[in-house]
Amino acid sequence: MAERFSNNPILTTGDIRPSMPGLVVECVLNPGVFQFEGKTWLLLRVAERPAQKEGMVSFPILRVDGSMEILEFEKNDPDVDLSDARMVGYKNKTYLSTISHLRLVCSDDGVHFYEPDHLPTKIFGQGVLETFGIEDSRVSLIGDTYHLTYTQVSENGVGVGLMRTRDWRHFSRDGMIIPPHNKDCALFEEKIGNKYFCLHRPSGIDLGGNFIWIASSPDLMHWGNHRCIVQTREGWWDSARVGAGAAPIKTSEGWLEIYHGADAHHRYCLGAVLLDLNDPGKVLARSHDPIFEPVAAYEQTGFFGNVVFTNGHLVDGDTITMYYGASDEVICGASLSVQQLLSELLTTA
Repeated sequence: MAERFSNNPILTTGDIRPSMPGLVVECVLNPGVFQFEGKTWLLLRVAERPAQKEGMVSFPILRVDGSMEILEFEKNDPDVDLSDARMVGYKNKTYLSTISHLRLVCSDDGVHFYEPDHLPTKIFGQGVLETFGIEDSRVSLIGDTYHLTYTQVSENGVGVGLMRTRDWRHFSRDGMIIPPHNKDCALFEEKIGNKYFCLHRPSGIDLGGNFIWIASSPDLMHWGNHRCIVQTREGWWDSARVGAGAAPIKTSEGWLEIYHGADAHHRYCLGAVLLDLNDPGKVLARSHDPIFEPVAAYEQTGFFGNVVFTNGHLVDGDTITMYYGASDEVICGASLSVQQLLSELLTTA
């Protein structure tokens, strides 16, 4: 159903310079995607940490004033938990093993990307709610303004932040619009009726689960009428968690959303769901089988293997050009057909 770019992966850690001396780029992943100045742009998540010393684990956090602090522990310390490559546990506290910021790259052909020299390319976390970094931005163009919904991470929790820009030179930071624990927020790129809508993903603890919800807003800042619309399916490929990808695609049949799902073994695949045009909280159809699975070598091995994850695409007629992170380490591309996806969804609904 999907055709991968022949030269995948199109970006690796070796293609991205560290943000400052002393740090190493461990991962480039999960880009937001948009068009600007006649080019294709990716807003990458870049994850960094210091070069690791033998027998030690070290990682950075941001202080509230924006300066960086490096924490370091002995790996054989009984209070250190390194069971998940993405995290470091120490004395009942959890940190991230890397710190992420957002990085702009552009392309003239949609395949070969580079950092431009006429725009600021790095966006870092700021303030008490972003001390562990910022991650996985979706970019939605509403009117003439690009809206960046992204994950804010700190010891206070994980929530959804919002930035806006018209020129990619000047940004307004609107703070946290959905509180912890929440992520995977994708904005619809037009009003439905007289309201804005978004998809988001709370994380259930004990009760509930990692499900996709929908909410509405009069102003993109204040969100209400929250409804759970897509749940995990026990025994399926999306049994452990589901989350929205990029902005839903408007079609004649409904709003088409590509989402990610993971199973109990943390294997991430992509599926699709179709939402009603006038009431996007109503699910019309949903993938039975994945539309995209981690089967290529670069999708199966890496920093965190067996992962394909998208939060950015471009649509031109029937063609979706999807950019995705693979194995939490590299960036890849693939193309899909809108009509083929709709046909598959409506046949199996």
